[in-house]
Amino acid sequence: MIISIHNIMSIVCKAAIANGKGGFHIDEIEVFDPKDDEVLIQVKAASVCHTDYDSLSWGKPIVIGHEGSGIVVKKGAAVEDIQEGDSVILNWATPCGKCFQCRIANQHLCENNSPVTAGGNGYTPGHAHLEATRYQGKAIERSFNIGTLSEYTLVKSSAVVRNTSSRMSYPAASIISCGVMTGYGSVVNAAKVAAGSSVVVIGTGGVGLNVIQAAKISGAARIIAIDVNPQRLEMAIRFGATDSLLAQREDEGLLNAAAQVKIMLGGRAADYAFECTAVPALGAAPLAMVRNAGTAVQVSGIEQEITIDMRLFEWDKIYLNPLYGKCNPQIDFPKIISQYEQGALLLEEMITRTYPLDALDTAFDDMLKGRNAKGVIVFDN
Repeated sequence: MIISIHNIMSIVCKAAIANGKGGFHIDEIEVFDPKDDEVLIQVKAASVCHTDYDSLSWGKPIVIGHEGSGIVVKKGAAVEDIQEGDSVILNWATPCGKCFQCRIANQHLCENNSPVTAGGNGYTPGHAHLEATRYQGKAIERSFNIGTLSEYTLVKSSAVVRNTSSRMSYPAASIISCGVMTGYGSVVNAAKVAAGSSVVVIGTGGVGLNVIQAAKISGAARIIAIDVNPQRLEMAIRFGATDSLLAQREDEGLLNAAAQVKIMLGGRAADYAFECTAVPALGAAPLAMVRNAGTAVQVSGIEQEITIDMRLFEWDKIYLNPLYGKCNPQIDFPKIISQYEQGALLLEEMITRTYPLDALDTAFDDMLKGRNAKGVIVFDN
């Protein structure tokens, strides 16, 4: 439904709205016309991840969702590089291009726009004009400034990247937004995995599978997948792992698994290890998996306080905690699209199940119970 009030156009559409107390509901919101540097997107698909579930408890009503793809419906007067009708992938780390971090190529750490480093709790105040999105007559924030679990969303033009693939489905495009970029970028941009090296991946959900894929693309000789779920280990082999190791839940810090890794690699621990579980107790686990002067990467964004045995750092080990795979969207998304076009990066195969928006509760349940590599909400609009 399109509404015009004093020449200001808006669209009424369905969206998933968190109540801030752990719950959500599906209701109608009003999305207004773009201003000069904004674009109106018809969302076609939005993938679901643990951050979306966490956002239900951020203490305020918000439009949920931070991974998505769609079509540009309308653009502001100052937008030149995006055209109406373009197929686009949404990006939640929208750079300003002017701050200190943007100037040194850390667009993902933008000091003005990042909802993680600037605004906190998935929203940057002032990122979009006040009338951008309204619910029950009042302005409502969008998760990570994009709120993709909505039939339409209004975003800054810097929050979209053109999808040049003619064959990629909207669900496949939607998972690039966060899960694929985080895993791929942690390998390629942050750790810079070397050809011929050995890699351990702890946790083989959506992000872990993309770490595996990126390690394979980088030419790693051995890729050892570790998980407590045998079905996920089967997926890990399909996506490029050379070996799998079934972990035991009672293995504290995965120290026993680390000993097994050392045996599997002929007596020396791995060159690189990536933690992709989001389990705080495993925050230091990749340190136990790497050799002296190896690189451990904490991919999943653990923010809780944990205790680390400093002997795990011995000796000369590097521990990285990258955000969003150090994403530069206008550079990295096209690289990912190119890898997909060449058949080196599997995206369609990663989508276990799709759901209508009204089945979001089922999508969350499947995700929390580990049934999916990735679940995606598909809009019939």
